[in-house]
Amino acid sequence: MGKHDINAFLGVGTSFVGRLTFGGVVRIDGHFEGEIVSTGTLVVGSQAHVAGRVEVARLVCDGVVAAEVAASSSVAVHGRGRLCGAVRTPLLSVAEGGRVDGLVTMGTGEEPPRQALAASCSANSSQTPPS
Repeated sequence: MGKHDINAFLGVGTSFVGRLTFGGVVRIDGHFEGEIVSTGTLVVGSQAHVAGRVEVARLVCDGVVAAEVAASSSVAVHGRGRLCGAVRTPLLSVAEGGRVDGLVTMGTGEEPPRQALAASCSANSSQTPPS
């Protein structure tokens, strides 16, 4: 995926609170809090922090995602990535150094309990990935 494949970008030093819907590929390098719904790919950069609810086809995490995640295709956590919360996906890959804390459900069935998100992320949501 090249830089010209990205449909939208939230850069370092920016914050957004609300609901984001999109098609294609969106990259977040800033802070996002709220709901993200897409049939496309969400790329969370190494300096990003995403909190709330994420429902996408594909999630690529190299920053911090503290959310209830439903990915219909796959979730990839890179070496600096940290995924904290309830995750449902048919395919999960975690690179060496990457971290997943919370409840993981493999498949496309029922959603994980929401209380798992609160229990696993409440104390750790302000942490940032190592540089």
